[in-house]
Amino acid sequence: MNFNKAKGAASLVVAGAFVAAMLPGVSSASGAITASALNTSYSTMLLPTIQSLAAHAKGGIGVILPDETSSTRYVEFDAPALTTAFSDAGLKTSQFNIQNAQGSDAIAIADAQADITAKDKVLIIDTEDAATANTIQKDANRAGVKVIDYDRLQSNGAVYVSFNNVTVGTLIGKGMLSCLSAWKVKNPLMYVMDGAATDPNAGQFAKGYNAVLNKAGYAAAEGGKGNAKTINENAGTWDPPTALKDFQGAYAANSKINAVVTPNDENAAPIISYLQGQGLKPKTIPFTGQDATLAGFQNILAGYQCGTVYKPSWLEAQAAAIAALYLDAGKAIPGSLLTGKTQLTGTKTMVPTVELSPTWVTTANIQSTVIKDGVINKFALCTGVRPTVKGSHLPTYAQDCKTYGIK
Repeated sequence: MNFNKAKGAASLVVAGAFVAAMLPGVSSASGAITASALNTSYSTMLLPTIQSLAAHAKGGIGVILPDETSSTRYVEFDAPALTTAFSDAGLKTSQFNIQNAQGSDAIAIADAQADITAKDKVLIIDTEDAATANTIQKDANRAGVKVIDYDRLQSNGAVYVSFNNVTVGTLIGKGMLSCLSAWKVKNPLMYVMDGAATDPNAGQFAKGYNAVLNKAGYAAAEGGKGNAKTINENAGTWDPPTALKDFQGAYAANSKINAVVTPNDENAAPIISYLQGQGLKPKTIPFTGQDATLAGFQNILAGYQCGTVYKPSWLEAQAAAIAALYLDAGKAIPGSLLTGKTQLTGTKTMVPTVELSPTWVTTANIQSTVIKDGVINKFALCTGVRPTVKGSHLPTYAQDCKTYGIK
């Protein structure tokens, strides 16, 4: 992007003395900028502090999201939320560039190199593997560009912005155990699946749910032999067709599987659809999920998925945008925004971190979370066409929405 052409148009009319006073830290009128201050109205982005940072940006901001298949969140939630955050802060569209690597390491690297060539001063990256992130990091370092690791910690960037991934996994594990009880699943034989081994988040998710399941007597571990109550997936994946193929192989070998720990909604969806084609009835085989997708919530309403981990992307987007604006203005990220440090996998490096809190969502709190926040469109949720299940006469999604108080 050509930042120099946009700079004049983007500048806010603020008294020089006032701006100078605001830039070193946080406005005494607005208080400390913290992760807990972020909200669905993006009002934090309208603070004089943030707007003054945007007015004094030294270059553009490039964002590289990973793909559109491992999670629809990047298209449905993250890209729009990041756009809103930057726009509300006062940046023009020519001052930031949000891209999607389409699952290609080569595209991610090429996009980063193009952003650096265009004189961007900050890169927000979410790569699918550490090698790609490290390549981008080295190119950025040579050009004096700051890097923010978004959602996945893959490089030694200036800051890491994400949700507590172990907590995400813990919620998945607890959600499964709760569902086993509520659905009265007899003699559970649990198939435990994982995300891709190249993704550090997948390992952290697994750490969370494995701990919960192991404490409950399930021998849950990636590649583990399991026990009489557990079958572990041999290798994890974020590719839904591969997840389905893996499950079909395990199910063909042991049709007594009656509970499935799936690490996200996308992996769960094709397996649920496959089993529906086999005549699976609601509240028979519980599934778990993550990312709060429309398909996930429809499976929750229909009684095929226990719940999903809701990670409000508008929180993550605002935190990343605020951090980027500080770095772009040549300022240190305020300690009030940071929540601690996270160790970069395979190293002793501790990266400054903004860590956010996820929420487990079931039929009991859909209305008070994702509907209230506007993340899920209630019309789309309640009017979709439910898949036909052989031998079953199921209510419509509209009837489910009425049952669960979704308005």
